[in-house]
Amino acid sequence: MTVVKFLLILLLLASNIQAAPQYGTVTVSKVISVYDGDTFRVNIDSLPPIVGKNIPIRVNGVDAPEIRGKCQYEKNLALKARDFVRAKLVNAKEIKLTNLQRGKYFRVVANVVVDGVSLEQELLDNKLAYEYSGGKKLSWCR
Repeated sequence: MTVVKFLLILLLLASNIQAAPQYGTVTVSKVISVYDGDTFRVNIDSLPPIVGKNIPIRVNGVDAPEIRGKCQYEKNLALKARDFVRAKLVNAKEIKLTNLQRGKYFRVVANVVVDGVSLEQELLDNKLAYEYSGGKKLSWCR
């Protein structure tokens, strides 16, 4: 009987655990800047200016090389990734941010869909990022 009670309590507790809240889909009105392959700033006119102007966005599910990387290879690849993302975003007819949530640096983390195509998948396909879901990041330096 004690085991059954324990399992019931465990089941009740587990059912109350929730993932980070997600906030649907928004359409980007304007790309302000692209910092690197997985970070950029946008305006979202459908939101009040206090939360919709010059908002930092982190691309969900990938890690791109850093502009201030640890080796020259990483820095060079970071510039290539940044230029790739900049060209995609600036030339896009429509940019949608889906599955929005807050990241650890208070940036909005979102899946990014550019003209119907996943930006994350394009970065992965072009070897400009690797899959990332938190935790320790892999090194770009060889």
